[in-house]
Amino acid sequence: MLDPKLLTAIGDLELIARVTVEGTLSGLHKSPFHGYSAEFSQYRHYRQGDDVKYVDWKLFARTDRLYTKQYRETTNVATQVLVDGSASMAFAGGGVEKLRYARLVAAAFAYLIAGQGDAVGLTVYDDRVRHYFPSRTGQPHLRGLLTLLAKTNAGGGTSAASSFRRAVDLLPRRGVLVVISDLYDESDAFEAELRRAVHIGHEVVIFQVLTRDELDFPYGTDVELEDLESKATRLTGAGARAAYRREFADFLERWHARCARYRIDYTRLITDQPLDGALRAYLMRRAGSAR
Repeated sequence: MLDPKLLTAIGDLELIARVTVEGTLSGLHKSPFHGYSAEFSQYRHYRQGDDVKYVDWKLFARTDRLYTKQYRETTNVATQVLVDGSASMAFAGGGVEKLRYARLVAAAFAYLIAGQGDAVGLTVYDDRVRHYFPSRTGQPHLRGLLTLLAKTNAGGGTSAASSFRRAVDLLPRRGVLVVISDLYDESDAFEAELRRAVHIGHEVVIFQVLTRDELDFPYGTDVELEDLESKATRLTGAGARAAYRREFADFLERWHARCARYRIDYTRLITDQPLDGALRAYLMRRAGSAR
């Protein structure tokens, strides 16, 4: 299992991505994250050596002749990975910073998708698009993407709607949008953009990255909290924990319901989770859903 703290201490993001993907897919017959799709093209007479799994046995029963189905491979799926680089992603809570964990997830996905021969790109945003890397194929492109990702630091406010809209509009065809964020932007505008992306045929995948402290609120005494984006502060008492946890549970439930409503693939990742285990669980669930 790949400890996030150990991974973030390694400077080579390409190495991390390769090791993570190899560990994630170990024991799986093949990656369930397919980019290519196949469409039926035509029948032709069976030839010795053809794979029998493509024989149409129902047609054989009617005609007493062997025919195989031919398929054509459709265009590569283009994937755009969107990473939230806002200041709230700098929170670590005594563990791994959310943005550092998000970078590991983004790097692993980019490596996995590029390894299948599919196009992958990167959008880093805060209250605007900070960096945009178009979806393309090839190892030089992947290395450039990972280099840009490694240099990404947290800062700025959050306004996901306009950045997400731009990423959608720049995809050359229907594709996959992978959002990696703490999802503290719950604006109606962002929800509308998510809904629009699904409506026009894109697949949307969301990874909500959170720390254990955000879930549990382990502060048992009076503590002053600072909003990393607005810099506003608030003094809380020892009795704030129960109220906070109720509010945070409601926040998580809203995102879970929102994604279910629009058929968005939603996964919550906690920054103390070993990365390969977290991604493996996601890919196995995805493969099960596809079946």
